[in-house]
Amino acid sequence: MNPQTRRRRADTASGELDFSSAESDDFEALSRDVVPVRSMTAADIPEMIAIDRRITRRDRSAYFRRKAAEALEESGVRVSLVAELDGRIAGFVMARVDFGEFGRTEPEGVIDTIAVDPADAHSGIGSALISQLMANLASLRVERARTELAWDNFGLMSFLRRAGFAPSQRLSFARPVVAGPAKR
Repeated sequence: MNPQTRRRRADTASGELDFSSAESDDFEALSRDVVPVRSMTAADIPEMIAIDRRITRRDRSAYFRRKAAEALEESGVRVSLVAELDGRIAGFVMARVDFGEFGRTEPEGVIDTIAVDPADAHSGIGSALISQLMANLASLRVERARTELAWDNFGLMSFLRRAGFAPSQRLSFARPVVAGPAKR
């Protein structure tokens, strides 16, 4: 259900919105209240690397250490989060706020990595992470969030669609640097 339809249905006789409506979807509901979500710390990195390894079957520890250092030490605005279940990390989202790039001047939330431990898949962890991230970005007056993914990552694409993400009007271009000049 789109937000406008939900608002119309939630309108009361007094014209006020009923934010307690049971019709809201999981991403706008307080899923973050069901799964504990907190700010990421340096102590979380080993568990995050372990989750990523279970998902990708690759060692990307250098990437995670570099991104965590950027999020924790170089950024004035910390928005990366972890979700916990039974005292352990069950998922995480590494994100940042960009204050303009490629000619745009408004701040934008950028999701670098989101992951849920495969053992905890389909338990609302991803929803809780996105819900809390969006609440945090809104409190910072950031009006837009974006991410990139491989075109064939249909599971993540479906999740992001349910979370309210849609293709943007931007095209991302890439070119190998050492392969020589571009073909015409």
